[in-house]
Amino acid sequence: MRQVEIFWSFRSPYSYLATPRLRALSAVYDIPFVMRPVYPIAVRIPGFFKSVNPLWPGYLMHDVPRLGAFLGVPVGRPDPDPIVMDMATGEVDAEQPYIHRLTRLGVLASHTPQALDFFYEVSTVIWSGEQTWTDATVLADAVGRAGFDLEAMDRDIEAREAELEDEISRNETDQRAAGHWGVPLMVFNGEPFFGQDRIDLLEWRLNEAGVPRMS
Repeated sequence: MRQVEIFWSFRSPYSYLATPRLRALSAVYDIPFVMRPVYPIAVRIPGFFKSVNPLWPGYLMHDVPRLGAFLGVPVGRPDPDPIVMDMATGEVDAEQPYIHRLTRLGVLASHTPQALDFFYEVSTVIWSGEQTWTDATVLADAVGRAGFDLEAMDRDIEAREAELEDEISRNETDQRAAGHWGVPLMVFNGEPFFGQDRIDLLEWRLNEAGVPRMS
């Protein structure tokens, strides 16, 4: 069966910025859009931020708000960052209280018809800059808007931790096998489309392949 696979990270502002458009496409084309959450590069590649070009973080801080303004999507620094790290040294803490929970929740949601709604609502409270996403019921409310119950999901991820970690590992393996290491990465018919700026190209390919539109 043909489908669009979306390799996606909760720490990626570009994943966040891509999600509204991917959700809109999923309502247009009669083909499954399958979310496949992965851990961010800070976790997947130990020491990555110690060796990255020092110009890159500064450019990122300029590009993401600009892109958000262009797309009409609110953007702000996440409070707190889903990854606990020292931005000056690139040292990533061994203990990560947020990203494991978020990614495991994402795996649970990815197997439901409301998957894209979940990723949209949760990434919005993290990346819109409008609230501290760990405060009070902010995350629970976001999850609820997507049709889920956070307490029930938390019980599920605790009971199924090893199973969910295995799935995240498979997602990361399949991401690399598709031909790229970054997110968001969309894959259709074995062809990778990396980055939020390739969504138009993905849609062109869907049309070229004759993917029917919803009636």
